[in-house]
Amino acid sequence: MNTEILTIMLVVSVLMGLVGLIAFLWGVKSGQFDDEKRMLESVLYDSASDLNEAILQEKRQKN
Repeated sequence: MNTEILTIMLVVSVLMGLVGLIAFLWGVKSGQFDDEKRMLESVLYDSASDLNEAILQEKRQKN
């Protein structure tokens, strides 16, 4: 019984690893990680009025 459980756990973990690897490769291929520097720096240059406007717009969309 313990060997059966161990085998099932091993198969499930390998499948989960493959799914994660496929998702990562898809992200790299589709360019999800290409421009991280611009995205990280864009937060630094947002003004307070731009952020407040974005918050108000988000609240309007929820209503």
